[in-house]
Amino acid sequence: MKEIDSNITGHLPKITLDYINNVSSVSEFYNRENKLENYYDQLIEKRKNYNNNFRRPLCEVLKSNYEKISQNSLQITAINNLAKDNTFTVTTGHQLNLFTGPLYFFYKIIDAINSCNELKNKYPENNFVPIYWMASEDHDFKEISFFKTNDNLFKWDISTNGAVGDLETNSLNKTYKEVIEFFGMHNTNSKKIIELFKNSYLNNNKLSDATFRLVHSLFGKHGLLILNPDDVKLKKIICEDIINDVIKNECYKCVTESNKKIKKLNINSQVNPRLINLFYLNNNLRSRIEKENSIYKVLNTNISFSEAQIKKEINNYPERFSPNVLLRPFFQEKILPNLAYVGGGSEIAYWLQLKDFFIKKGLTFPILAVRNSALLVSKKNLKKCKKLDIKISDLLKSKNLLNSFYVKKISEFNIDLTEIKQTINDNFIKLYELSHKTNKSFIGALKAQETKQINGLKNLEKKLIKAQKIQNKDQLDRLNIIKEELFPNKSFQEREINFSEFYRNHGDKFLNILFDNLKPFSSKFLIISL
Repeated sequence: MKEIDSNITGHLPKITLDYINNVSSVSEFYNRENKLENYYDQLIEKRKNYNNNFRRPLCEVLKSNYEKISQNSLQITAINNLAKDNTFTVTTGHQLNLFTGPLYFFYKIIDAINSCNELKNKYPENNFVPIYWMASEDHDFKEISFFKTNDNLFKWDISTNGAVGDLETNSLNKTYKEVIEFFGMHNTNSKKIIELFKNSYLNNNKLSDATFRLVHSLFGKHGLLILNPDDVKLKKIICEDIINDVIKNECYKCVTESNKKIKKLNINSQVNPRLINLFYLNNNLRSRIEKENSIYKVLNTNISFSEAQIKKEINNYPERFSPNVLLRPFFQEKILPNLAYVGGGSEIAYWLQLKDFFIKKGLTFPILAVRNSALLVSKKNLKKCKKLDIKISDLLKSKNLLNSFYVKKISEFNIDLTEIKQTINDNFIKLYELSHKTNKSFIGALKAQETKQINGLKNLEKKLIKAQKIQNKDQLDRLNIIKEELFPNKSFQEREINFSEFYRNHGDKFLNILFDNLKPFSSKFLIISL
């Protein structure tokens, strides 16, 4: 494994990068840095502020979730521990992507698990449980409806408007046949992939149940607890908070002020709050609530409430109210004895908008753990890079910059004219000094002449590079094949490619490699060889 400084990779939003770099200007937007030694104070603060009465309904919901899951002994032990006030969680959340979606889903969950293992070693008198918070109430089906390998796209093609967790999976038979056809039954690992898909999606009726089974099959033996928060027992805990968001717009007011502070740092906010940060959830419907004059309307429906009616609806049916991206973190942190949230760069960016809201609500703000980012490179591609005398870090460059960089590197003569351009600049500095002493009217002509000569050298350099690209076409083609494989669709591999691409070649060893190499308290970009 090799590490690359995240400051040069370009995979993180600016505010998240400032956060991991401990830039003082963003310190007011978080509680504590993600360092192992900071968890002692975090633990004390959470113990003080967390309502232990919430442990009972939390455990009841979790036990209900795991009743239909076999091989759940680790989970039952963890749930029993959660009833005790010395047990805390580290949480990550994610959409119900088809067959887990892109690779970074694995990185988030493994970071949560590895964090708990390290915390247990550091603070053995406490228990630490990794949680996967299922985004079962999300309704953005387009984002979750597919997964990719290097050579294929598997897509679930249906229409829906409601919460994705309630989607019926019987329409995935076609996708299942495509999985069989693509992976085949040639080796044990391919058979496992097919069985995993079948057991998860064809043997469960709803997407939430299918995802639960899939994630448990992959990570259950590592002690992961999966929580489906779409439950009336959990929503009852935040009834009053839902009412306050609808009536008093607390989240909107706090996040709006935080966004003003962020804007002063010349940073764009990741998410803009709404006056009401809730959806109405019922019967294949998940639609935003907006206030119009004194009436609360559910958009794109005929459903509406007066203030008294919506308060009654919330108290009677809290499960019908679904938090959006800004209110969901509050819901999570209120019901869980949680110490840290593991998220990607964009997730951490919007969490950094929320600290003032947490202070307003008297809730401990979690430590923000930026998930590991990694590039998985086959030994075959590593050999190819070595043969081409190229570093993996060089492949972070755009295709055009990479090709220009490479032809300059391998050219038999120097086609980088930077030194010559610098010499010309130095000479013109002297000419400007001479002009100031003699006749300042020459300055305009000197500037024109300098620009002409520099542009001439730039054009010459471009022609030399173009000629060298033609001459070294075979090497550049080989280089670009590696680039396209490791950065598919001009993006980071972890955002595009599904775990099955690697599992079919490495099987369970693939997971072991990730667990061994991902480091939850490191902010480096990782290069992992397979």
